[in-house]
Amino acid sequence: MTIPKFLHLCQIYCKRAPGRGCVTWRYCLLLTMILWGASGVFAQAAAPTDFSKASTNEKLTQLEQRVTAAQSSADNAWMLVSAALVLMMTGPGLALFYGGLVRRKNTLAIMMQSFALMALITVMWALVGYSLCFGGSGSLIGGFEHAFLRGVGADPNPDYSGTIPQTTFMVYQLMFAIITPALITGATAERMKFSGSVLFMVLWFVFVYAPLAHMVWGKGGFLNASLGGRFPTLDFAGGTVVHISSGVSALVCALYLKKRTGYPQQPMPPHSLVLSFIGACLLWVGWFGFNAGSALASNGLASSAFVATHFAAASAALAWSAAEWLKNGHASALGAISGAVAGLVAITPAAGFVGPMPALVIGVCAGAFCYWMVTKVKAIFKYDDALDAFGVHGVGGTIGALLTGVFAQQAINPIFGAGKAVGGLDGHWSQVGNQLVGVLIAWGIALVGTMVLLKIVDMITGLRVSSEEEEAGLDISQHGEEAYNLEA
Repeated sequence: MTIPKFLHLCQIYCKRAPGRGCVTWRYCLLLTMILWGASGVFAQAAAPTDFSKASTNEKLTQLEQRVTAAQSSADNAWMLVSAALVLMMTGPGLALFYGGLVRRKNTLAIMMQSFALMALITVMWALVGYSLCFGGSGSLIGGFEHAFLRGVGADPNPDYSGTIPQTTFMVYQLMFAIITPALITGATAERMKFSGSVLFMVLWFVFVYAPLAHMVWGKGGFLNASLGGRFPTLDFAGGTVVHISSGVSALVCALYLKKRTGYPQQPMPPHSLVLSFIGACLLWVGWFGFNAGSALASNGLASSAFVATHFAAASAALAWSAAEWLKNGHASALGAISGAVAGLVAITPAAGFVGPMPALVIGVCAGAFCYWMVTKVKAIFKYDDALDAFGVHGVGGTIGALLTGVFAQQAINPIFGAGKAVGGLDGHWSQVGNQLVGVLIAWGIALVGTMVLLKIVDMITGLRVSSEEEEAGLDISQHGEEAYNLEA
């Protein structure tokens, strides 16, 4: 019986018993209040299980949200640090490395080229660069939907990373775009106009780097291994996009500009190996952001790439030094740091696909082969690659890209799906063929694109300084200042 019905019966009884109605009505009212309170207690006691279930589900939901937020925060923090590390590779890393290798009168000029690209490419990236590289889903180049960074905000782009803001992904990829053309300046050192260099690098970024970056890393790109590419090329952090493109372009630039005045008869030793040594060490440290950061998360894959990067650099430094020792009877500091950079270059495409032991092998191969290219092949063909950008980056990147196809394993990175073979060690030897296709396309774009752009820029601003300006040094002739005031 419900409480309203009970009250109704009490009223009927009071009307039928008028003598006792008042007292009876009071008792009915008191009893009703007691029953009303008891009904609430009983109702709560009757459904304890439902309340517990609702509470548990809410707690689980809150816990999942907190875990997701913590993971996102950790990934974002690591990616911001990685972006800073990659920027450090250009300035001060590459600036000091190249700055010490040139003659004293050209120190500021080569460092200024790296610094200028930090500013130039940043602006270009914000205007159209990011959109061309990572916008759209075309096979050759992106679109303009992200021009002026439209639509790039705090929400992740699930096509590339589901746990970090797209803004973080954007700025991380910017650092790759900055250092790539800066590597080319090693081949044109001590003889290229600053104005010509600025125009050429801007055009090269748009017409060489952007298409290649989209083809390898962009959604739907022709060479993309995870987002619908026709020839899936494994390039974890930039073997084709960064090192082959810049190294091959550097060779074309060196041939087009011709040799420095007096080369090779006149000795042109580095003016400060101390600067180069510091720069190489900064490059080694920064490369952890370059390679481990390419996992786009703070996870086990980032740790694996970190280890592979370090091991390859160490073994390559030893291999170059050993080859130098066998030939000259001593190991030089320049050889050791050059070998380390060669190993870092070669492991870049493989870092997220190979274990520690294959990383050591890749490093040894890169150190020995790049040494041979720099000391033997360059002497045979007599091209003036001033700071060996092609011998280290072009050749090292090619070696690394091909060996990635051999040593990549699904146990490290199941990029093609769980249980599916990735590289030769897994039995998927056709991946070496895919890597070769990627290498050839990167070589072709760099060769043709660079030659066309050099001719265009040469007609507009000119590329090479005069013999008088070269003799005076590019610090004075291009910037009106000197790196060292020896009279102070």
